[in-house]
Amino acid sequence: MGMFNIREPRRFEHKYIYVDERKEKLAKIEEKARRELGMLPEETFNPENIRGKFVEGTTHLKRRKENGGPRVSAQMAIVLIVLLGLLLHWLLTGKMIF
Repeated sequence: MGMFNIREPRRFEHKYIYVDERKEKLAKIEEKARRELGMLPEETFNPENIRGKFVEGTTHLKRRKENGGPRVSAQMAIVLIVLLGLLLHWLLTGKMIF
């Protein structure tokens, strides 16, 4: 392991133990059917219902979301810091180091 191979800690992932996903899905289907039949009042607009729908529809955004999105690697950060230092030195002294 070198200085450039810094490992990130594992992400916290909470998995529910006492949740019946099948039962929740069935309850949503029943509620939707009751709303369509007029047994329940129409549902008001809730922004939580549309959150994430665009990402679910595209494969490349799903992959990016699963991977945690684009990250600046440690190597790139070090290179940028060195270049910034060289630029600052050149601006202050007017001389190139190389």
